[in-house]
Amino acid sequence: MSRVGKKPIILPDGVSVNVSDDGVVSIQGPLGKLSQSLDPAISLKLDGKVVGLESQTDQSKHKSLHGLYRSLINNMVIGVSVGYVKDLDLFGVGYKASVQGSLLELSLGYSHGIAFILPSEVTAVIEMSKDKNPMIRLKCIDKQLIGQVAAKIKSLRCSNPYTGQGIKGANEVIRRKVRKSTGGKK
Repeated sequence: MSRVGKKPIILPDGVSVNVSDDGVVSIQGPLGKLSQSLDPAISLKLDGKVVGLESQTDQSKHKSLHGLYRSLINNMVIGVSVGYVKDLDLFGVGYKASVQGSLLELSLGYSHGIAFILPSEVTAVIEMSKDKNPMIRLKCIDKQLIGQVAAKIKSLRCSNPYTGQGIKGANEVIRRKVRKSTGGKK
């Protein structure tokens, strides 16, 4: 059995789990509803407020799927109860962002602005203060989706290790490099 897969998932108040006959797990909570299909080799047991997963065989493929599905279901439980937040910082002269509905407009030092359409599940809020760089705060109940959206936004202007300009995560550390010196031999 998988070490990760053996850990039980404790459901918070207001979260319910339903398993259909065709192996689809749907989790509903105060923030929304998510669903995930299970592999036939993995079975889900619900005991009150505790969810457990079991693998049918001891094959290495099923062991890895056991841990994978446990992590996916745990992420779904956290998402529908608390939600996920990703913060992205904009570093650069004149870098700006604005949100109008599901359209994120970015000014990242290019000759033109960039319009990024957010999925309907993701909401964005721009925080701008006088002495700080602009920050984009993304909120969503799906951990995988918010990670993909944050990665796409970061790829619009990757952080430069020489100047530090670009888009980076709030807790991300960019390893700075020293520029090449142009001095000749004396």
